[in-house]
Amino acid sequence: MLDALDCLRSAITIFDGAGRLVYANAHLNYLFRSFPPHQTLLGRTYEELIALEIEGGEIAVSALAGGIKPFIALRLRQLRKNEFVPLDVALADHRVVEIKARRDSSDRTVLLWTDVTAARAQLARLREAISLSAEAFAFFDANDKLILANELYAHLCGVQTLDELIGKTFREIAAQGANSGRIVLDETPQQWLERRLKSHREAAGAVTIRANTGEAYLARDRASPNGGRVLIFTDVTDKVRAETALAEQEHALANANAQAEQQQSYLADLARRLDQASASVDSAKTTLLRTMSHELKTPLNAILGFSDLMATLADNLAPAQIREYAGLVHQGGNNLLKMINQIMDLTKISAGRYDLRLAPMDAGGVLWMMREIFLQRAATRGIEIEAGRCPVGLMAHADEAVFTAMIHALLENAVTFTTGNRITLSAQATQAGVRITVEDNGEGVAAEDLARIQEPFEHAGQGEGTGHSKGAGLGLTLIKAFAELHGGRLELDSRLGEGFRASVTLHPAPLSAAS
Repeated sequence: MLDALDCLRSAITIFDGAGRLVYANAHLNYLFRSFPPHQTLLGRTYEELIALEIEGGEIAVSALAGGIKPFIALRLRQLRKNEFVPLDVALADHRVVEIKARRDSSDRTVLLWTDVTAARAQLARLREAISLSAEAFAFFDANDKLILANELYAHLCGVQTLDELIGKTFREIAAQGANSGRIVLDETPQQWLERRLKSHREAAGAVTIRANTGEAYLARDRASPNGGRVLIFTDVTDKVRAETALAEQEHALANANAQAEQQQSYLADLARRLDQASASVDSAKTTLLRTMSHELKTPLNAILGFSDLMATLADNLAPAQIREYAGLVHQGGNNLLKMINQIMDLTKISAGRYDLRLAPMDAGGVLWMMREIFLQRAATRGIEIEAGRCPVGLMAHADEAVFTAMIHALLENAVTFTTGNRITLSAQATQAGVRITVEDNGEGVAAEDLARIQEPFEHAGQGEGTGHSKGAGLGLTLIKAFAELHGGRLELDSRLGEGFRASVTLHPAPLSAAS
């Protein structure tokens, strides 16, 4: 049993009724590295252990700022009966140790020492973030007691400091507000309180609270995963935020329209050139116009539609609605920009004007990075991404930005279109070079379609020019072009019902550079 306690990641010490150490596990020496072996500390008092901490330089200067004697007295207080409040001790190496004490019926005291540095740093960052926010924040625990808030929330509640609110229940704080006279009520305080509590108990609720000073706040109330609640109060009396957001979106819309007009001009010029080509090129031109017409209209309709709504309803839209519409406008602009970039890259490559910046790069490392980027999106579709065969340090000779974009596109295709539940990433050195593979266990593609889908504007399992909802059909074309620009190749392997595999092979990095 004692050996098992030595394996814990927390230190355990037991003091007898006289305050002398009768047991300590091995983790005590991890927390305080200047201590002699924990077995030699038996028989010493808790005060002697504290003195060893100070003499060994373990305690932070800030913790001793009030004097050594008050610091020792504060620590010894934990050995008293009915003293259950945990104590944080700041160490000189910037760690924070939380000490919890419990005294049993035999007057023995058990102290549990835990490194809470990461938790305290996270809490400090959260406090700093909400203190800088322009909105009032409040966090309630599973017992509906206030555990964290910013000063703006205290101001809204009509108190001078947060200490007057911490530990109170939501009902107590809401009742205080209802009876304070600061809130404009259209009903009795009790009726208002019951309605407020009902909204508070819902998974997600929102109410508008009007102050007698003429201010109005939108109070949004959400359940948190740990059973608590999060409250956010937004000042909705000031329309400057909404007007600023609207002006920014009008500017973004003007830029998006300008880009769309440039793209339309480019497509018109491209169409004139295609008219002079062969019959096969003429067919590609027709497909281009049909595909691009749909791809341009879809995001442009979204951009124009939601911008018209913002312009027409500017005075009535809430900030949340404006952010939602702005996000849709932004998404439409991103779709246009992605299509433009793909066409421009293909044009540069075909004209021999795309310059690569070749250098040794870690192919396995890029695969692991891409896996992290797509993990959450894949999880929402019930897809697992495996990368066990991606050794870090497998160096390829490539343009890292272009290579990253190629792997991003392959993994995005797999996450978006696979009907399976697993995507496998791998990287290996072969005689041909460094081979990177993205494979899924979905329905796959018919073998006769593999060559066709590498051509511009083609989609798996569909006729020419169809499937616009899945994109313009330029992704694999661009990946193939980039691979060949590197002196490598793209290989596709699939059969219906047997999954889909895409492999990119590039030259390995020179041995001197790789080492």
